[in-house]
Amino acid sequence: MSVLERKESQNKKNLDLTPDMYRVFISYLKSSSGILLGDSKQYLVKNRLSTLLRGSEYSSLSDLILALQKGSASSMLKAAVLDVMTTNETFWFRDKGHFEILKKRIFPEKGRSIKVWSAACSSGQEPYSISLYFDEYLREAGSAGQQNLQILATDISEKIVADARSAIYSNMSLSRGVSEEFKGQYFKQYRDDWTLNNTVKSRVRFQTFNLLDRFDSLGRFDVIFIRNVLIYFPDETKRNILERMVKALNPGGVLFLSSTESLPVEFDLLEPVREVGGRYYQLKS
Repeated sequence: MSVLERKESQNKKNLDLTPDMYRVFISYLKSSSGILLGDSKQYLVKNRLSTLLRGSEYSSLSDLILALQKGSASSMLKAAVLDVMTTNETFWFRDKGHFEILKKRIFPEKGRSIKVWSAACSSGQEPYSISLYFDEYLREAGSAGQQNLQILATDISEKIVADARSAIYSNMSLSRGVSEEFKGQYFKQYRDDWTLNNTVKSRVRFQTFNLLDRFDSLGRFDVIFIRNVLIYFPDETKRNILERMVKALNPGGVLFLSSTESLPVEFDLLEPVREVGGRYYQLKS
């Protein structure tokens, strides 16, 4: 098949997304990732899946969706679907008060070794922000700050994890939260972009991970960040994830939700702690 014929074949692909096929897809997405889409996202799904369809072996969106449902789609296509359907909107020091709480309250109270899990880390700004604030804490604490920090950063998207691991960011990305002082202190120019310094970067280990999977292999943590992601899950899945995260916390461990989120009703395994700059949740003793 010539290049022209291939293009014509791709252009003839059926991009229609019927209500029935949309329901099949949102059921698949929920079962595979926990993400629950409402009835109003049909246009978004159609646009994002159409991009994948054009480069696939399938002739229609219906064929692609049915292959996903039946489990006959390749692992590469499944990963690509999660990549396009996962929201990866983030910026540096989001909910800045949380990082101030880390520096002023959490880091000083923990022992020599601190373990943090940044769940649904997207393109890396959250775990790197934690590491940057740990650097600031050590600098201000001086000789009293004889501690080390290990951060596990996970996301369901293989592509976004690979991007985050590189620690290379554009000027536009850095403009969303990074001051000129921090930029000069912690970043250096890399071609047209900027790369984070090795000390800050070395504290973070990235891993592709689905929050529906068991947490046993991840270990235990002193701090868990799970911000701006539980809103995409149905209530029963949200509660289940939080219950399992509680079990992954060390004694006295803490959990951060975003400033606009709260624990489910009657979820009493954690107690809220209010500080200047924000709120976090601590494991009950």
